[in-house]
Amino acid sequence: MRNGLNRRNLAVFSIVGGLLFLGIATVAIWRAERALGAARLEQQQSADLGADIAAVTPEPNPGFEAISAPAVFRGMVEYEGRLYLSGPQGLSVYDMSGQLEKVYRVGMELPPAPLGRMTVGVLTGARHAEILIATDGAGVLAFDGEGFRQIAGRTPESRAITALLPLSSGRLLIGTEKSGVLVFDGKTLQRLHPTLNDIYVTALAGDESELWVGTLNDGLLIWRGGQTVRIGEAEGLPDPRVEALALDGARAYAGTPMGVAELNQEKVERVLAKGHFAHSLMVDGNSLLMGQLEEGIARLNLSQPSTIAGARRPIGAQSADRENGGASSEAPRTRGAAKNRAKPGSDIAAGGEEIEEFLSDGESLYALQRDGLLRQGADGEWREVLRAPGAKLTERNISALAVASDASLWVGYFDRGIDILHAASGDTTHVEDEHVFCVNRILENRSQGEVMVATANGLVLFSRDGRERQVLGKESGLIAQHVTDVTPYGAGMALATPAGITFLDAGGAHSIYAFQGLVNNHVYALAANGNRLAAGTLGGISLIEAGDVQQNLSVANSALKHNWITAFTPTGDEWLVGTYGAGIERLSAHGVISATDATQTGLVVNPTAMATGERVIVAGTLGQGLWVGDRSGMRWQQVKAGLPSLNVTAVAIESGVVYVGTDNGLVRIAEEKL
Repeated sequence: MRNGLNRRNLAVFSIVGGLLFLGIATVAIWRAERALGAARLEQQQSADLGADIAAVTPEPNPGFEAISAPAVFRGMVEYEGRLYLSGPQGLSVYDMSGQLEKVYRVGMELPPAPLGRMTVGVLTGARHAEILIATDGAGVLAFDGEGFRQIAGRTPESRAITALLPLSSGRLLIGTEKSGVLVFDGKTLQRLHPTLNDIYVTALAGDESELWVGTLNDGLLIWRGGQTVRIGEAEGLPDPRVEALALDGARAYAGTPMGVAELNQEKVERVLAKGHFAHSLMVDGNSLLMGQLEEGIARLNLSQPSTIAGARRPIGAQSADRENGGASSEAPRTRGAAKNRAKPGSDIAAGGEEIEEFLSDGESLYALQRDGLLRQGADGEWREVLRAPGAKLTERNISALAVASDASLWVGYFDRGIDILHAASGDTTHVEDEHVFCVNRILENRSQGEVMVATANGLVLFSRDGRERQVLGKESGLIAQHVTDVTPYGAGMALATPAGITFLDAGGAHSIYAFQGLVNNHVYALAANGNRLAAGTLGGISLIEAGDVQQNLSVANSALKHNWITAFTPTGDEWLVGTYGAGIERLSAHGVISATDATQTGLVVNPTAMATGERVIVAGTLGQGLWVGDRSGMRWQQVKAGLPSLNVTAVAIESGVVYVGTDNGLVRIAEEKL
């Protein structure tokens, strides 16, 4: 009896213990599942970048007029029987014979962001195929032949688009400059996979089962089944920078500045066209078309990899070369990678334009150049279909502006010297040499009858008619060769450099820097008023009289909101101060800092991009457009509509006309319209 009770008690205890253990295990599993669910939700939320999808309805242009800059083509598609070419200036529509039908301009009909590559696809929620356009700053534009809609992430990084790949599922893969590969499903914008985050994407190819990703510095990435394999120089890639991708069945081709890698699965089997800059690729039967930076188009015979067959330049370019004695009349430019010239007897022709991409419409082969379009004839020759119209300006990326007393407009570029637009003749003079190259500031010294051009390689003095008179550098007594700003001061001039300030007058050159009390050696901006000189530096403002520092202002001892000073412009006896991160403040004649309407955290005024007119004061900002203030400099408003870019890099005002330079072109407007 006692043994039976013990057995029953033991059984009861066992059952109770099992139930208790099961309950504890169930709670543990529930907590684990809850934690995993929370983790998944957190991961999903962190991957979700948010997306704003809306029809493009531009704001009315207040009156900006463009000064023609070169059209640059970046992308090409054939859509509904027409050719569409995209570039920083906008979207151009041509018929198949090359006749221009319509232009959609950035900053006017389109958002103020340069256009890049294009493709055609049917996205989830769309009724039919659309042209999908990458932009640098405005996300993706979708065009159905009648209207545009914009698909934009809510972070600046997610709106700088470099590559597009529509999928059969209706999703869109998006390559970016900083955020890696994103995916748009018709409603949301998310990161595709952690292994593809935070990379600069240059090209996309493949599909959802196998994705090939070209990068700027990280080689080639292959994403398959949630796993990513990297192919770099150690694996046989000729260069870690991938410019273009082309797929042909199980084989892939990766174009780099040092040749084309042919891959089978995940292995580099061979390198074609070693040493040549492969900027664009397209498989054409048993050949690979390769577009280069300087050497035109080459056709790589894939069955004989040691040769490059049928290399061609356009017939027009060949004829022009013959007329010029066998050499192009203008030396071609490169973008800083391998720079190769064909040797006598080579199958790759020397010279030629940069080839952006290839297109086949089923009947013809097209090659897109930076400034035109070629089509291959039955004889294998490439002939010009269209050419971008001429322009007054040499480049689109503007760094400095000035209007001289003879009304000529001087335009400085980040890396192309200067243009002088002569008011009397309407002609343009371009100056570009070892000194006049990277331009920081242009200012006329009217008392001396000369124009001062501050560059990264010295101060260059010009006569008003554009003749180069003198170059001043370290050998002339400057404390540094790089001149960031210049202003007349006293009986001479003051020059800002990254090493301090140099004064030039009849007594020669003498400099001051931190040892003499300058708040910081790196000087970005100068402003003079009689014997007073304000120096804007990386560490605040130094107020100088007769060449001596009288007062230093910084965030530590004044109302200054940011130490990095980028620009000055006068308002009466006072100055307005542009900063790199706190907008615009006011500096009184007594050295007192006060705020304005445009004193805002995060607002960046570009170097020397401020000017005072008869009615308004203007300031160019980084990504925030043009800011327009009243003559007191206290009340400001932001202007975006009508600008070719929101990165306003230079401004000038003369005779009631405001000139606005950006990294994507130049416009002008009457002061009264602002």
